[in-house]
Amino acid sequence: MEKKYFVDVVINKEKLSDGSPVFVAHCPSLGIVSQGENIDKAMENIKEAVELYLEEQPEKYEDLSGDKSPLFSVIEVTRSAKASSIVR
Repeated sequence: MEKKYFVDVVINKEKLSDGSPVFVAHCPSLGIVSQGENIDKAMENIKEAVELYLEEQPEKYEDLSGDKSPLFSVIEVTRSAKASSIVR
């Protein structure tokens, strides 16, 4: 049985220069980025990009989590949050 690896992917909705939306998929652990016109296409494209990358650089499998999913979390910030002063 082949070993399975988990790859972290973050998708952000952004706008192209003409204002149309694009979904940008980032794989932080490997430094790979791709995009698509919707989330499904962005996921399809990043998966293909990761597979091609790992085909060319199989040693990078060692950078991936082999036995568990990566941890991901979201925090909430408010617009009224104030930055603390930096003392030098």
